[in-house]
Amino acid sequence: MSAKGLISTADPATAKLASEAHPMFIDLGKQKAKAVKKLRKGKGRLLDDVRETLQDLQAAGRVAANAQPVIVLVRVKPKKRRSRSPLGGLF
Repeated sequence: MSAKGLISTADPATAKLASEAHPMFIDLGKQKAKAVKKLRKGKGRLLDDVRETLQDLQAAGRVAANAQPVIVLVRVKPKKRRSRSPLGGLF
């Protein structure tokens, strides 16, 4: 579907917002370092989540097909600390 089709099906206020180049923020929350590394390389589950979110917004007419910059926010979860105790952290 073209961008014109998306804009014409939405209400006028949404069409005006969709036609302007406002950045879109997608917050993925805290994720594992390995998943963030894959996202930076353009692979993985997080990239699939971003693509799915954009497709849903385009289908709803909230976002133009190719008009908006997307900024992905993600925080790296800290690694869990391992106990150095020979008893496995029981004490």
